[in-house]
Formats: sequence, C-alpha cells, structure tokens
Amino acid sequence: MTINPRRYDIDWLRVLAVLLLIPFHSLLIFVLSPHSIVYIKDTVNCNFFNQVAGVIHQFHMPILFVVSGISTCFALNFRSGNQYLKERVFRLLIPTVFGIAVLIPPMTYITRIARGEVIPFLAHLRGFFSLNLNDLTGIYGTFTPAHLWFILFLFVFSLIGLPLFLLLRRKPAEVFQKALARFFSLRCTLFLLAFPIALAAAVNILDDKNPLVYFLFFFLGYLLGSKVQYYQAIERDWPVALSLVIIFEILRQTLNFEAAPWSLSWVLFGLMIQTNRWLWVLALLGLARRFLTSHGPMLRYLSQAAFPIYILHLPLNTLVGYFVIKLPVNIGLKYLLIVLVTNILAFAIYEIVKHIGPLRFLLGMKSNSKI
Repeated sequence: MTINPRRYDIDWLRVLAVLLLIPFHSLLIFVLSPHSIVYIKDTVNCNFFNQVAGVIHQFHMPILFVVSGISTCFALNFRSGNQYLKERVFRLLIPTVFGIAVLIPPMTYITRIARGEVIPFLAHLRGFFSLNLNDLTGIYGTFTPAHLWFILFLFVFSLIGLPLFLLLRRKPAEVFQKALARFFSLRCTLFLLAFPIALAAAVNILDDKNPLVYFLFFFLGYLLGSKVQYYQAIERDWPVALSLVIIFEILRQTLNFEAAPWSLSWVLFGLMIQTNRWLWVLALLGLARRFLTSHGPMLRYLSQAAFPIYILHLPLNTLVGYFVIKLPVNIGLKYLLIVLVTNILAFAIYEIVKHIGPLRFLLGMKSNSKI
C-alpha cells in the first residue's frame, strides 16, 4: 500500500525549507569563518548567528533531499520512467544551466568588487568559465554552481536512482519491500538508518556537500514515500526523535571537539552528528504530518513560487547584502533589512517572470501552472 500522492505536509515542508534559505544565507553574511560560504561578508563576526546557522545546517539540506525523494516516489506512481526523466531535464537541468550561465557570474562579480578588485565584467566572465578543481566556491572568480549545486545533485541523483526505483516497483521486489516496511514499523527502528548515513559521511568527498550522504537522504526519502507503514512509524516516534535532537544539539553546541580521524572519539562524534541530522528529518516529517495539513490558495501560490525563488534568492541576497552591510547600523538591523528586502525582490521578480513564457521555462516552472 502506497501513501496518498497528495500530501500537503510534504508540500509545506518543501516551501518552508526554500523560504528558510534567505534567513539562513543572510545569517552567514555575519559569520566570517571561511567554511561558511556566501558571496558577501560584513566585517563583523557574530557568534550567535553562527550558532543559529549551525542548527539550521543540521537539517536544512537533508530535509530538502528527503522531500525530493518522497516526491519522486509519488511521481513514479503515475509517470513512466521516460516521462520522469523528461520532466527532470526540463525542471532541473535547464534551470541549472540557465542559472549558472546568467545568474551566478554577476553574483561572483559582486564578490570581487566588494573585495576592492577593479576588473571589467567581461574579464570576470572569461575567468568564471575556467575551472579550478581546488576551489569550486567561485569566491575568487572561477567557476562555481553556487547554490545550484542542490539542483544539479538532484538531477544526477534522479538519473542514478531511477533504475533502482523502477526495480523496487516490480513484483519480485514486493516481498523484500514488505519485509523492510514491517521491520522499520517497529518502534524507533527508523532511527537505525542513521548508521549508513554516518558511514557515507566518513568518506570525505566535497566536504559538507558529500554526494554519498545526500544520495542516501534522497533514496531514504523515496523509501519513506513507498509504504504507509513508514509514515505510521514516523507519526508514532517523532516525539522521541525530537527529544533526542534537543539532547544532541546541546552536546554539539557545548562539546569542544578535536580528535584524530578514525579514533574512537572521532567515530562516536561523527555518528552523533549524522544521527542528529537524520533524527531532525524524522522529527520535522512528524511535526509537519501533525500540524501542516491545511491547504488552500497560499500553499498553491508558494508551491509554484518556491523553485524559481530558490534559483533567484542567492544572487539577490548577495546584491542586497552588498549595499546593506555598508549602512552605519547594528548587525541586527542589517540582518533584518537584508532578509526583508531580499524577500520583497524575490517575490516581485517572481510575479513578473511567471507571466513571461520563456522565463517560466528557463526557471523550471510548469507551463500549465495557474497564475
């Protein structure tokens, strides 16, 4: 038995995760750590903002990939593999290419100008399309997918995962699927899925953008969408997951951790971090199932706006931040201004482009969406 494909809680989670991007990236403007990548930085470091961003980072991309996996499961209930792939090209690949070619170069140009570099835009553009495999952030002007890495990963994961998903939908796999669902319907057994995530995270690939980790979140999302027993288990166990998340977040914030790779303490700390991320996902899925079931015009509007706003938000956030950080006001007010103005611009531009057919196509919007 599969879950009803119209799931408003999943729609709300997707929308809220996208809307959270602007507050999240605005926080990082005031975090001067080189590991916190955004394309404009203030000169003041705020430890409180760093801690808040650290909490969001624990669950933000995992929930986006899990929700995408659940949506893939629902999509394959009424689409063939070929139809699904065609949709992925139009909805993911084309917007990614458009965004990288048109939106990202001006954003990284602002970064260079903010550092005091004097360089013509055309010279920057030539440098942008050169590849530096040692630095894919683009901070110094070379190629980067920037925030569009998520959409690019999602497209690749869709290609890689589709044969497996289609195999799991065949009758010979049904016995295995049912046995798996029975096991994970037992109390708190879904928590055990943190172990493969932790093993994948131990393989150091692309730092915090580890494709093995995020493919697992995507695949586990598909798994959760495939049988109603998984969601019954989530509805029962999410309070436990949330309680553990609170404990792990306190430990994560208070432990001053340094250890040699593959030492016992390194393994245990890494396991705690990845368990925390997975429990965040289960807690959020349970909370959404409990409290985010309403639907209406607002959800329909935000669901249509979410994807183009994802594509637009970071270039706009960088542009707004470039001007706001120069204002002679405290960082709290700067932060609020950046979030507010970026949101206003993002939704205003969406209201314009949704009426322009070619731009709808380039931003991955469905041509038959109601306006």
